[in-house]
Amino acid sequence: MRIGLLTEGGYPDAVGESHAWCDRLVRGLTGHDFEVYALSTDPRQEARPRTALPEHVRLVRRAPLWGDFPAGRRRAAAERKGRSPGRRERRRFAERFGDLVTAFATVPDGGGPAGGPPSAPDASVSWKADRFATGLYGLAELAREQGGLPALLHSEAAVRILEAVCHGPRALPAAQGAQVNDLLAVTDRLELALRPLSLDWYGDRHAPGLGGVDLCHATSGGAAALPGLLAKRFFGTPLLVTEYGVRLREHYLARAAAPLSVPVRALLAAFQGALAAETYAQAALITPGNTHARRWQERCGADRARLRTVYPGMDAAPFAAVADAAPDDSTTLVWVGTVEPAKDLIALLHAFAEVRRAEPAATLRIIGGTGRDPRAPGYLAHCRALAAQLFPDEAADARTVGESPVSFEEIGSPDLPVLADAYASGAVVVLSSVIEGFPRSLVEAMFCGRATVSTDTGAVCEVIGGTGLVVPPRNPRALAAACTALLADPDRRARLGAAARARALELFTVEQNIAAFRGIYLELISHAPARPSACRTQDVHGVPRPFARPAESHVPGRWAATGTATRAVIAPAGRTPSWAASGAGQSAAVPGEAGGGGAVRDAGQAVRREDSASHQAWPVRGREQW
Repeated sequence: MRIGLLTEGGYPDAVGESHAWCDRLVRGLTGHDFEVYALSTDPRQEARPRTALPEHVRLVRRAPLWGDFPAGRRRAAAERKGRSPGRRERRRFAERFGDLVTAFATVPDGGGPAGGPPSAPDASVSWKADRFATGLYGLAELAREQGGLPALLHSEAAVRILEAVCHGPRALPAAQGAQVNDLLAVTDRLELALRPLSLDWYGDRHAPGLGGVDLCHATSGGAAALPGLLAKRFFGTPLLVTEYGVRLREHYLARAAAPLSVPVRALLAAFQGALAAETYAQAALITPGNTHARRWQERCGADRARLRTVYPGMDAAPFAAVADAAPDDSTTLVWVGTVEPAKDLIALLHAFAEVRRAEPAATLRIIGGTGRDPRAPGYLAHCRALAAQLFPDEAADARTVGESPVSFEEIGSPDLPVLADAYASGAVVVLSSVIEGFPRSLVEAMFCGRATVSTDTGAVCEVIGGTGLVVPPRNPRALAAACTALLADPDRRARLGAAARARALELFTVEQNIAAFRGIYLELISHAPARPSACRTQDVHGVPRPFARPAESHVPGRWAATGTATRAVIAPAGRTPSWAASGAGQSAAVPGEAGGGGAVRDAGQAVRREDSASHQAWPVRGREQW
């Protein structure tokens, strides 16, 4: 089976959990051939050293979602010759781009909230979805047949079309005051988002591509799913969408922190919302990573019947030694993660001040570095200053150097060479976030058999499942009370830790994840109709004949068929089964048999296809096969 793996900002070049998950999936499903189509979101991503990929990754195609359109990646023959779009192409672009913009930049009649999904599925909402699809696939056909789409999206005509819609009577309220610089910013970002429409990834009669794969697996929504939408539209290829972090939610959070004007933010959010709705409508199956992501997808129009939760697979092996060690009777709290405002370390520090009043010997280790959030370095400095103010260095006497009960550390330091050491250093693991998707640090703590105290955000309750304490977010007093209760009760910590480890090993391992996707791949392919692009054997009318090649032709060796009896012989060297005699229905020996020089396969075994005339079965490795 050929799988087209569609990624954005991750596998095979980026680092982080998105890369690790895809790598584990590909290496676990060795029975399939993978073709990776990767969209990079950062120039530094393509500059990183390339990692060695498994042999069954047959093809890797890359394209950037930044800078100018890459030379040599356009798929239209006319554009490769350098011909500029003509009047007919420009008129066609104006119609289809107008449909696209009208669909996402206007409010439906009787409609829903600006920039978000409608409150109820009515006729106008359906009309908007149909018009968005008409515009999207119309632009894709234009790029496929004529080329020139990136230049047209940067043209003055595109700006004027967007301006006319934004100043119309049904425009989004937040976009009605858009200025020229706002419109230019939106068209620039639309060109990047729609860049997959113009790539040479889809193949034709001269080149392989997504037109020949059996299944497209998009590892996120947004731009990564666009090639899968086009493969579904033009070739009938089934589309599987996996979202462990909902792309639309990530877009909202990123735009909120970006220095963009209100009209630009509203228009881009509306476009991403419409794209997510189209992706969910066309996907054969959607696999959210947790119930929190599933609710987002349902709100954006995903059909419940095509939603199936598949938890992320995480490697439990590095944490086995921590879980097997003796329970830690210390009074140390550990926080592990990426330092950023959403983690609410301010509340954790104030909660720890309460914990110190009940447990004077308690300590707090904050382990982690800053992420991609530009506010993270300043936030970390603020947390250090607050810790110094709340907990001045303590000394036993005037001659002793004082130590703060709060430490800020990173993985890779001499005291914490690997991640497992961070969890091994504490008795209780704390999560204090106000915004959280799938809490990976909690799963790692559960693998280590550690008791946890968490805030009720994202998928925390779903992951914990009663094996830890959960408190409301932004409530330092409740967080302190839960931590104090566990620090004072080692037996309860041990019980919760053992239950947490058992739950994590049952639900969140790599093996569970790979087994789920192995079954999903086979299920989707079994329900997919035969496609001419994927089936090489056709009749005189061009209708696919997927079973025209007999199954036995895939088995090594020489085969003979006479009448209704077709047999293959695989026997030890120098021996011939009694039923492999000459005459009608005689089978030919494979290489390595008596009379055929070659290596012997499965010495002492005999394999024979079912004889359709007698329905006899022959033993194969101790079992009978019919």
